[in-house]
Amino acid sequence: MGRAFEYRKARMFKRWSHMAKTFTRIGKDIVLAVKSGGADPATNSRLRALLQNAKAANMPKDTIERAIKRATSKDQEDYKEMVYEGYGPHGVAILIESTTDNPTRTVANIRSYFNKLGGSLGTMGMLDFIFDRQCIFKVTHKGQDIEELELELIDFGASEVFLDEETNQINIYGEFTAYGSLQHYLEENGFEIVESDFERIPNDTKSLSEEEVAEVEKLIERIEEDDDVQRVFHNMG
Repeated sequence: MGRAFEYRKARMFKRWSHMAKTFTRIGKDIVLAVKSGGADPATNSRLRALLQNAKAANMPKDTIERAIKRATSKDQEDYKEMVYEGYGPHGVAILIESTTDNPTRTVANIRSYFNKLGGSLGTMGMLDFIFDRQCIFKVTHKGQDIEELELELIDFGASEVFLDEETNQINIYGEFTAYGSLQHYLEENGFEIVESDFERIPNDTKSLSEEEVAEVEKLIERIEEDDDVQRVFHNMG
């Protein structure tokens, strides 16, 4: 098992522990997917994947339908996907993905979190050398041979395939640009896709003491509470 597996196991902050935040995040993703590819999941592969994520998160059907309806409304303001990068306490790299209808408000808020909690907001692209952007699929394990599957999926852009024994799901990591080809292969070959997403995997991680970890987590948790923030990644080991 490689770097992606170890990173997932080692992460020390809670991701989307509050259901309302999860629904908000998926709802915004659905709006973006519908605006870019239409409201029919049969012809919009990204929307199809997000509906699987919504199901996995137990998102109510009416909440999903409202998000789709909102995306097709003329009154819906356009969201912008913005990435913010900086360093938290003790030199921990922090990368933030946001979806916002007011980038001026969002960047001001995020800068204030860094300033108040011992970090500094930097410039876009400054952490490109630390994080690799990858896609991930989680599919139900039905007795497939993992090594054979990995060899097959390498041709479609997969970089790592392993079984999560706690969930009995196969985790498939691939290059960011391989999302579409991996999704197509899995759907065409009858795999049950439970969830799919994008991750930022650090090339190396920083080891901190418990006290230092607590300081960094305080900043991360404050950032995650912001309504405009979708995902937060870091290189804390």
